[in-house]
Amino acid sequence: MVAKRENEKGATPTSAPQKKGFGLRGKMFVLFFFIPISLILAASFLYIWQLNTLSSYLAKGSSETLAQMAEEVVTKRAREIASQCKVYLLTHPELKKGFFNYDLKFKRIAVQKIGVTGYTALYEVPGSDGVWRTWAHADPNIVGIDMSTLKGSLGESFGDFWKINTGVQGGKESKGHYKGRDEDGTLGDKFMVSIPVEGTPYVVAATASPKEFTEPVKFMEERAENFARRTRNIVIGILAGTLILIAFIVALFGYRLTEKIKYLTDVADRISLGDLDAEISEIRSRDEIGELANAIRRMQGSIRVAIKRFRERQRLEGAG
Repeated sequence: MVAKRENEKGATPTSAPQKKGFGLRGKMFVLFFFIPISLILAASFLYIWQLNTLSSYLAKGSSETLAQMAEEVVTKRAREIASQCKVYLLTHPELKKGFFNYDLKFKRIAVQKIGVTGYTALYEVPGSDGVWRTWAHADPNIVGIDMSTLKGSLGESFGDFWKINTGVQGGKESKGHYKGRDEDGTLGDKFMVSIPVEGTPYVVAATASPKEFTEPVKFMEERAENFARRTRNIVIGILAGTLILIAFIVALFGYRLTEKIKYLTDVADRISLGDLDAEISEIRSRDEIGELANAIRRMQGSIRVAIKRFRERQRLEGAG
C-alpha cells in the first residue's frame, strides 16, 4: 500500500486529534438537562410560593373580615339594648339605680348574652364623686363597686379596658380591644363597645371574644394549610420524577449519540492513518449521524479509487 511505503520512507503518520474544551456529553447535559431543570425548578418554587401566599392571604383576609363583621354585630346589638334601656327607664322613673340588678325585667334588657361567653352590662358615668360604678351585671359581686378596683384582675390590660370604659364622656361611643378573663381564668382578647343611653347618665357596655366568631376561619386556615402542604408535596414528587426521567433520557440519548460519534471518529482516524479496510458497520441511523457515516464511506471509497488509479498510473509508467 502507498501509505505503508510512505511510512517506510520516513513519513510520520498524523496522530489522532486530542479532544479539547467542553465535551459533547457535558454540553448536552448543560443544554438539555441543567438549563431546563433550572427553569422548571424556578417555576415550581414560584408556584409553591404563590400558592402558600394566596392560601395565607385568603385565610388572613377572611379572619379579619369576619372579625370586623363581628364587631359591627356587637356594636349594633349594644345600640339596640341602649335604646331599650332608655325606653324602660323613661317609662319607669321610680326605678332607682341601686335596684337595676334586682329588677328582673330591666336586668333582662340590660344584661344579655353576646355569643357564647360575651355579655352586656350597664354602668354609670360618674358624678361629683368621680367614681365609675356598674349597676347591672351578670356578676352581682361587681354591682355598685368602684370599677377602678378591677385593675387587680385585669393586670396590665386594665389601661386598655379603662380607656374604652371612660371614652364615653361627652356622649360619645367608645370601642376597642383589651385582655379579659375567660371562663378558665386565662387572659384572652376581648372586644368591648360602650354606648351611652341617651338622656341618662348610664352606658351600655357589650363585651365579646373575637375568637368565637373567627374560630371557623381558623379551621379553614388549617384546611388551607393542609391543602397547600399536600399540593406542595405532589409538586415536589412530580418534579423529582421529572428530574429522574429527564436525566435518564438525556444520559441514554447522550451516551448513544456520543458513542456513535466516537466510533465514527475512530474510523476516520484509522482511515487517515492509511487503514482503508476499516469498515463502518455499526451505524444504521437514518439521521444526521447516518449521513455522516455514509459520507465517511464515500470518502473511504474515493480514497480507494484514487489509490487504485495512482497505482495503475505507476504501473503504466514503469512498463513504458
